[in-house]
Amino acid sequence: MPSGPVWSKKLRDEIGKAVIGQDATIERLLVALLTGGHVLLEGMPGLAKTLLVKSLGTALGVQFERIQFTPDLLPSDVVGTMVFQPKTGEFTAHRGPVFANLVLADEINRAPAKVQSALLEAMQERQVTLGGHTHALPSPFFVMATQNPIEQEGTYPLPEAQTDRFLFKLLVGYPSASEESSMMQRWGQITQQPALAAVSSGEELLSLRPEVDRIHVSPVVQSYILTLVRATRSLAEGPGGSERRLNFGASPRASLALFQAGRSLAWLRGQDYLSPSLVQELAPDVLRHRIGLTYEAEAQEVTADAVIAQVLSTTPVPPA
Repeated sequence: MPSGPVWSKKLRDEIGKAVIGQDATIERLLVALLTGGHVLLEGMPGLAKTLLVKSLGTALGVQFERIQFTPDLLPSDVVGTMVFQPKTGEFTAHRGPVFANLVLADEINRAPAKVQSALLEAMQERQVTLGGHTHALPSPFFVMATQNPIEQEGTYPLPEAQTDRFLFKLLVGYPSASEESSMMQRWGQITQQPALAAVSSGEELLSLRPEVDRIHVSPVVQSYILTLVRATRSLAEGPGGSERRLNFGASPRASLALFQAGRSLAWLRGQDYLSPSLVQELAPDVLRHRIGLTYEAEAQEVTADAVIAQVLSTTPVPPA
């Protein structure tokens, strides 16, 4: 049974053959794998979001499927449909691309509400209903979605009920100058991406989760997590007017996400307990898509991360 740092390194090294940089994002994706959570990746075009998820699926050795979301996409294009068989006179289930271990929902906010509702059952229940029959999705199962933060034409804002199902919302930024220089040196003269090998498996991933469950979380840290999450609700329940920054705070899923993801991150880094510093590190990724800014806050160009930073700075930190 590999330790957290060893398992993390072998996956990072393999993904690093195709993706330069994005170390923090890769670590969060590994945390999501151990936690069993879905991830929403937001960033400008050309930042290797799709390549990163595809490389992760290859390195993990699981079945990978990519769905390009478009405004004319139908629910059956995602989950499948019932197909009539003339020889037998019966309808049989034709499974869609969602029946995979790792599903990349590329530009997820381009699909209409019907498609999002079909995907919602798969994300939450890990099952699909076709022709009145329930079909279980393979285990492990993850949805990793991408979206463009500036594109508005032909897009549909994701409903809050769906964004709440994502464990993390990760903001993918531009590479550093040295990383971009390395990209040019490595791929400037070649036309093909390097071939990656499977260095892990879905079975190994599932076997590691009991190890993560052994990470100790003290009652003091549990209380700290609850205080952070409930502080966002207090901001939403405050007096109205221009001073109020949130329409709604984070749901109980945020508390569970900080608890579970915190243990996974501690295990990946070789620690045997969850510290307050790790909770603070994960808080923006867990909370930014679970709080709703008021119109006044958006007009003042207040960001969700700024509100989270305020909550972190004003909440007393327990001793390590």
